[in-house]
Amino acid sequence: MSRVGFAGLGRMGGHMARNLSRAGHDLVLWNRSPDKAQALAVELGCAVADSPADLASKADVVITMLADDASSQAVHMGPDGLFAGNRATIFVEMGTMSPDHIADLAAQAPDGTQVIDAPVSGATQAAADGALMIMAGCTDADAEPLRPLFHAMGKQTICLGTVGSGAVMKLAVNSLIHGINQTLAEAMTLAEATGIAPEKAFDVIEASAACAPMLKYRRPLYLDEAAHDVTFTVSLAEKDMTVAAALADRLGIAMPQGKVTLAKLSEASAAGFAGRDMASILNFMREKNK
Repeated sequence: MSRVGFAGLGRMGGHMARNLSRAGHDLVLWNRSPDKAQALAVELGCAVADSPADLASKADVVITMLADDASSQAVHMGPDGLFAGNRATIFVEMGTMSPDHIADLAAQAPDGTQVIDAPVSGATQAAADGALMIMAGCTDADAEPLRPLFHAMGKQTICLGTVGSGAVMKLAVNSLIHGINQTLAEAMTLAEATGIAPEKAFDVIEASAACAPMLKYRRPLYLDEAAHDVTFTVSLAEKDMTVAAALADRLGIAMPQGKVTLAKLSEASAAGFAGRDMASILNFMREKNK
């Protein structure tokens, strides 16, 4: 493949596109906000497409990093959507989507093309560092032509065999992450209630067997949320858990902890935390405990 199209240049996508360019891949960009695509194209010295259809007519493979099912549906479908292009043969959706949406994309993709779900684990710093973990809903053989692209954006790619399996695994991973986020907030507020300083409490948690990597790299946000840029919002976490809970219900799988996590995220969103970083759940729990 000689040219890569990239759609969705938000907090994650912009970094991922930069890493593809730095690795020597010929890029063409599209974003719903054209100014963002134009600015990044000037920075990288690459082309910009006028529409998703134009993007898929100028690239051999198209990568999308979109927020949710609705945005992915809008970008792929319709007279100006990616599937209306006449060149791309592989469409790689790297956002967090429902497996039902991925199955729908695969069913509606033009003849002779392939849809691969390849969501990622890792926050904005991992995206900037090209250190994402990629969960690919395809076989190793299907992923082979995409390896140079995945290598530019991530540190590891795990192929899960079938279309939609990447989406399922991403929901499973994020369910764990959001559960850890909620439990961290509860552990911190428990310690703080006895007078232990937040920094000292976090020192102990970080040194304990309970510490996950996401707690280490989110430490600055937990301890001083206002001083740092948002990396992943409460509303996106709520979306993840809503989709995960719906999938569990459809499969007949119990997710009691996940549903508690979802309820707290929904409560926080309603209380004005929707646009704040997911680390703000600590401050939300502090407010609840006043």
